[in-house]
Amino acid sequence: MRLLKFLVVLITISLPFQLSFQFGAAIAAERNIVFFITDDESTTLGCYGDAVAVTPNIDTLARDGTRFVNAFATTASCSASRSVVLSGLHNHKNGQYGHTHNFHKFSSFHNVISLALPRVLTNAGYRTAQIGKYHVAPEEVFRFETYLKGSGRNAVEMANHCESFIANKKDARPFFLYFATEDPHRSKGKDTTSKQRLKPNLFGNLPDHLHQPGVHEIFFDPSKVPIPAFLPDTIETREELAQYYQSCARIDQGLGRLVEILKEAGVYEKTLIVFTSDHGMAFAGGKTTVYDPGLNVPFVVRNPYEKNRRVVSKAMISHVDITPTLLDFADAFDKETNGPKNWVDPDQYWNERGVAAKDNREGGHEFRSYHGRSWLDILGHSDADHWDTIFASHTFHEIQMYYPMRVVRDRKYKLIWNIAHDLPYPFASDLWAASSWQAQFQKGQDASYGQKTVAQYIHRPQFELYNIESDPHETENLASDPNFAKVLAKYQRKLKEFQAKMNDPWIMKWDYE
Repeated sequence: MRLLKFLVVLITISLPFQLSFQFGAAIAAERNIVFFITDDESTTLGCYGDAVAVTPNIDTLARDGTRFVNAFATTASCSASRSVVLSGLHNHKNGQYGHTHNFHKFSSFHNVISLALPRVLTNAGYRTAQIGKYHVAPEEVFRFETYLKGSGRNAVEMANHCESFIANKKDARPFFLYFATEDPHRSKGKDTTSKQRLKPNLFGNLPDHLHQPGVHEIFFDPSKVPIPAFLPDTIETREELAQYYQSCARIDQGLGRLVEILKEAGVYEKTLIVFTSDHGMAFAGGKTTVYDPGLNVPFVVRNPYEKNRRVVSKAMISHVDITPTLLDFADAFDKETNGPKNWVDPDQYWNERGVAAKDNREGGHEFRSYHGRSWLDILGHSDADHWDTIFASHTFHEIQMYYPMRVVRDRKYKLIWNIAHDLPYPFASDLWAASSWQAQFQKGQDASYGQKTVAQYIHRPQFELYNIESDPHETENLASDPNFAKVLAKYQRKLKEFQAKMNDPWIMKWDYE
């Protein structure tokens, strides 16, 4: 054995540089990253105590890593949230105020390129690949080296299409894989076999109990699904939840296949895996709102270099923390500047290429450091803290849905500022058409919808103040209670301070609206 080790060292030293590099490439690179993000998924997973969910693979990952129970998106809208994930900046600063596709056409500022996760990792020596839902812009800002193809509705197929990228031994660089499913987002199809007048959405499932290729579809009994407190217990809600759970189970099988591929390639013990969602489930009261069912997300991390396992963390973390944390893992993060180690001047980058010279590249902002901060050091420590207070910032979903909201939340209280409160709350087109919503809406304004009435859901006050500690379902608004006037004023000050610190243009609304 000693002779073999000596020969390996001797050969490596003796070979020309290029051959030596190729020889070393046969050994899998260290500190790889897989970031697995789903679309509109809440904490409806076995590892979060859901007795109905069929999620054995994510549950296994949680037992072998750290599961965060207080992880929050900064906005419950797809494009805006993903821009936060990939930039480490609240979307009110990065410029991605809403959807990027079709006529919505929101995009981040060009100068976000200096902080964008795939760009910084490429500069740090990583090979990068993306598969599934992209949904951010401009592409030059959030550019990956490789774009893999695969149906976002079949995570098993997606995983199989990643195999050659993961197993590539010819490139000695560590890899970053951004794996983004379209499940369990609502789809255009409806279950026409339903006996109800209002048919449930299929959530990407095939009709007539057909199976996606390579997937063992799990079908759920509507009578047995749990009803979250923010939803009404109706047959329409139950039928839609059954479809949602099926879509989530399909995601889990994709994660399982991806783990198999990592193990077969010999890199599972060299790869950080992060599993989360862009925001909560696509039901009215979840997605597009800043209530906890819209912002609270599953968040499981397996760091192969962390010895402590089966950790449940109550630390409050935010999606703005993702980019700085992944860069920290990759040794590409400067803790003093809270930015990339090898920061690239964005103006110099664009000027050298003669691109975007006449565009508004920065919106009056400097893009040198992140809003978020790394939580890498608290992995494996159940009693560690991260943020005392978190913030959320929503402005648009679809272009027609202007309804800016700002949120400050700690473990005791949560304040929501509905800036455009005089307007009726706007609906995403798919949520408006949802049978779970329409069944109640068509009964009239006094019909119940979870903890609210239909009228209360549509018409909101300027401020909503909740004691999250004693009222986790956000049922009793304390903002108009004189006994909580001092609390309201305190959290309003906190919110203003956050807006000033984070360069939020909507801070001006305190003065004239």
